[in-house]
Amino acid sequence: MTDAGLRYGRASLGLSFGVQGVAFALLVTRIPAIQDQYGISDGLLPVFLAAVPILAGAGSVATEKVVARVRPGVVLRWSQPLVLLALLGVGAGREVWHVAVALGVFGLAVGALDASMNMLGVSLQRAYGRSIMLGFHAAYSLGGIVGASLAWAGARWDLSLFLSYLPVVVVLLPAALVGSRWYTEGKGAKGREPGPVGAGGAVSFRLLLPLCLVMSFAYIGDSTVSNWSAKYLQDVLGGSEQLATVPYNVYMVTTLLGRALGDLGVRRFGAVAVVRGGSLLAAGGFAVVAVAPGAWVGMFGFTMLGFGLCVIVPQTFAAAGRMFPGNSDAAVARLNIFNYVGFLVGSPLVGALGDAWSYRGAMLVPMVLVLATLVYARAFGPEPARYGGGHERPHTADVG
Repeated sequence: MTDAGLRYGRASLGLSFGVQGVAFALLVTRIPAIQDQYGISDGLLPVFLAAVPILAGAGSVATEKVVARVRPGVVLRWSQPLVLLALLGVGAGREVWHVAVALGVFGLAVGALDASMNMLGVSLQRAYGRSIMLGFHAAYSLGGIVGASLAWAGARWDLSLFLSYLPVVVVLLPAALVGSRWYTEGKGAKGREPGPVGAGGAVSFRLLLPLCLVMSFAYIGDSTVSNWSAKYLQDVLGGSEQLATVPYNVYMVTTLLGRALGDLGVRRFGAVAVVRGGSLLAAGGFAVVAVAPGAWVGMFGFTMLGFGLCVIVPQTFAAAGRMFPGNSDAAVARLNIFNYVGFLVGSPLVGALGDAWSYRGAMLVPMVLVLATLVYARAFGPEPARYGGGHERPHTADVG
């Protein structure tokens, strides 16, 4: 694999992460408009919302089987346009069954897309011999900010969902297809390297379990911010309706900044130290939110959360690749399922505890779960496998 090939592969995969961030943000930020367009009741809405991550988990499982026969780049090349077309279908329908089908396709395709993107990211990081995984997820965060801004503009100008989604799909779909020409599996450059116990053909769930738990804990924290930050700031901390929209945007911006700079931290200090630091910072953020006397202190807590949580998920995928270098695709596909497990558990858990106890107390639960990541931090090693700085393995090509 040439240096240019790796650079093109890295850029094209970054584009794919960004496109996915835009698409997902356009869906989740317009849920009230989707509910209104299709007349979905409050009782039925959670069923639709739960179906998407469940089907995404099924798509991730299926991807593990598919990539045994075709390359992950092929799965990504066709799943990304399918996600965009399904998003357009959500905006174009009129009957409830229309949105049910569109969301079903969206969920299955997103599972395949997330799994294959991270498979390629892990293999490219191995070829580079240094941490680049956080950069891909930074592109996703940037896409999420762009998508949320486009959704705000569509709502501000009172555009229909179809008119909001159509220009985005018209631009991004051909861009994704063109970019897919340069998808690269980095592990082809250096072959499959020998790894630790369990690194051979079979993926040991016992060895992967700590990373699965960390992934779930991280997404429980993430879904808490996504689904409850606005309500918490307004109802518990007494912020205005306008101010209540700010915490999630602040969280997304700090996530982007943390991921953009996080690879430098991994190269300098190693993945174990970065994950430990992120876990402590995120737990501190939840603690600040739980005891905040007012809205602005709460905002500071959500800022801490963004910087803390942002490093955990990318490093979890990277750790799975290092743990099973001989079968990293299968490890990533299985780990990706726990992304959706955390998403499914987090929001209902906080809501139930908030109603039964208090929302301040509910914030302590994701705090404890994020702190539990410290127990499993060693799974992000071993130390000799760290990338970058003085820990970098010898490699033939240093690109980018």
